[in-house]
Amino acid sequence: MKIYNIALIGFGGVNRALAELIATKNTLWERDLGFRLNIVAVSDLFLGSVISRNGLDAKTLVGANFAKGGFGRLSGGSAEADNEMIIKTAPVDIVVEATFTNPTDGEPAVSHCRWALKSGKHVVTTNKGPVAIAAQELKALAKANGVHFEYEGSVMSGTPVLRMAEKTLSGAEIKGFEGILNGTSNFVLGRMENGLDFPSAVAEAQALGFAEADPTADVEGFDVRLKVVILANELLGANLKPEEVSCEGISKLSPSDIEAAAKVNSRWKLIGSAVRNADGTITGSVAPKQLSREHPLAGVNGATNAVSLNTELLGTVTVTGPGAGRTETAYALLSDIVAIHNARSGSLAKDAA
Repeated sequence: MKIYNIALIGFGGVNRALAELIATKNTLWERDLGFRLNIVAVSDLFLGSVISRNGLDAKTLVGANFAKGGFGRLSGGSAEADNEMIIKTAPVDIVVEATFTNPTDGEPAVSHCRWALKSGKHVVTTNKGPVAIAAQELKALAKANGVHFEYEGSVMSGTPVLRMAEKTLSGAEIKGFEGILNGTSNFVLGRMENGLDFPSAVAEAQALGFAEADPTADVEGFDVRLKVVILANELLGANLKPEEVSCEGISKLSPSDIEAAAKVNSRWKLIGSAVRNADGTITGSVAPKQLSREHPLAGVNGATNAVSLNTELLGTVTVTGPGAGRTETAYALLSDIVAIHNARSGSLAKDAA
């Protein structure tokens, strides 16, 4: 049985949910997956940093109501967040990066990943920024240092579209995709179908916790654009940058637009897509589209995400599942750790043979 020492960079909803799973599921994972997770370091802008070479109690981390700088009260703790020190010096096997997404340059998450990989530590992340902006560099660093850079949760939370496409659609010849990749915008459009105007629908999404105080990244398509870049680069072998993907959000849609679509048995959806052109180039876009009720994405409601993959051999394959949620996204981190464990176990078996 393997024990993986991990460092949590960021202790917001996702990494806190992972700590909750560790507190309750470690024994099950030991039996079913062949490993346990041991949290030896945490760093968070609000709470500070803490290291314990023997491990931190996950239940205490989750249950304690820490105030600002609260990690400073713990043995080995500091009221100040020192991500670089934690990442470079903590005795960990895996760095779990779950800080905020910066759509412009991916920082500070890109540096977090870079420091970890150069230090010979695996990285798992749900952060779209470093994957959309610096994936090639980070994958090369991982390979050079004999470690893994995994990011399943960067597109559809716990729904495994990247790994599913790579493992189970190998050889199917993916030619393009289109998807509903942002639950907030999808929820807002659904409420507009029920008669709300755009500002009222956004306000309701905020009240329910689906939308941030500043919903711009969701409703203007910027979040989807990063996901389109990730999917296009991973599934189609593109080398797109976010600024190369055209982007239009849903804020200009009016109740009359919604009503007109309903009259012709169709619905508005914010669609992120990419296609391989005849000359081999890849074109990506984000835009609201009017879909007929027969379209595989038309029936996707609420905060659910879905992506339809257009393949040469199978036709259209649609994957639907949770696109948000603390536990769902924490599961994506677990799935990345499972992938690392299985790859290492397979490598050790080959070496032994």
